[in-house]
Amino acid sequence: MKFGALQRRVKRCEQVVTVRLGETQDHWSTLSQVWRQGWSPLRIVVVGLAGGFIAGKLEVPGKVNGARWLQMVGSVSNLFASAQAAFATAMAAQAAASADDAAEEADDASEQAQAATSAAGTRPAPAPRQEPEPDLRGPRPAEAATELSER
Repeated sequence: MKFGALQRRVKRCEQVVTVRLGETQDHWSTLSQVWRQGWSPLRIVVVGLAGGFIAGKLEVPGKVNGARWLQMVGSVSNLFASAQAAFATAMAAQAAASADDAAEEADDASEQAQAATSAAGTRPAPAPRQEPEPDLRGPRPAEAATELSER
């Protein structure tokens, strides 16, 4: 295969990965939203009771006690929390990257517009000069007293 064909193939694969990444993030956000909405208080209580019943029935004397179950539940919850934090970090990094890309595109567009105006021989109109607003309020009490005492 020629080098140019390999480059095109790599670019096409990168585009596919980018599209799939966006789709995965959309699906993940939908899943997390549905997951949170699905946990009503009644369901939480039912799952807790069922889990407690199963843990009680499966408890082998000396092998798996209540403390072990609590340790396992804590470990699993920490695993989910760290996965969620990693996902949030990845989303923030992607948002920062897209913001940087947008800023670069805006800079390129402004440079092209500036080059076009300089090539046309016209200078861009200067920004209108803003006059400072006059102080329409009356003098403060201390200033008024000073003015009266000076007269």
